[in-house]
Amino acid sequence: MNADPDVMRHFPHPLTRAESDAMVERIHAHFDRHGWGFWAVEERDGAAFIGAVGLSHIPWQARFTPAVEIGWRIAGAFQRRGHGVEAARLALRFGFERLSLAEIVAFTIPANEPSWRLMEKLGMAPDGSFDHPRLPEGHPMRPHRLYRLRRPGSSARP
Repeated sequence: MNADPDVMRHFPHPLTRAESDAMVERIHAHFDRHGWGFWAVEERDGAAFIGAVGLSHIPWQARFTPAVEIGWRIAGAFQRRGHGVEAARLALRFGFERLSLAEIVAFTIPANEPSWRLMEKLGMAPDGSFDHPRLPEGHPMRPHRLYRLRRPGSSARP
């Protein structure tokens, strides 16, 4: 999935096997440290890997950090079938109910309309833009859109 150019079209590049393995190791390390993170998403019968959806502490600084983000990556064959929104709603519920987070953020590049449409479907509100600090000046994917969702009944920022 991480090597699929279509799935990775809104990222700087498809991942090599080594980069993908390193990403999985970072997910495992986050689980080891916090007890939660990005979960594998599978079909109900467990026959097919659909993708990954979950929550993560943002490891870099921006105007909205420290923060916990929600994110997703869905394999091409399973996109636009409701799996992402279903899994994302469960991840948000976990973050608000089990972790008692006051707010969860999400972000993507402006061209990634499917992703920011999903953010809006989840009830997330746009909060301007920012330049992703891990991409160099002038990189076409450096500008990102930021979305926020506060826990129901929460008015305070985290």
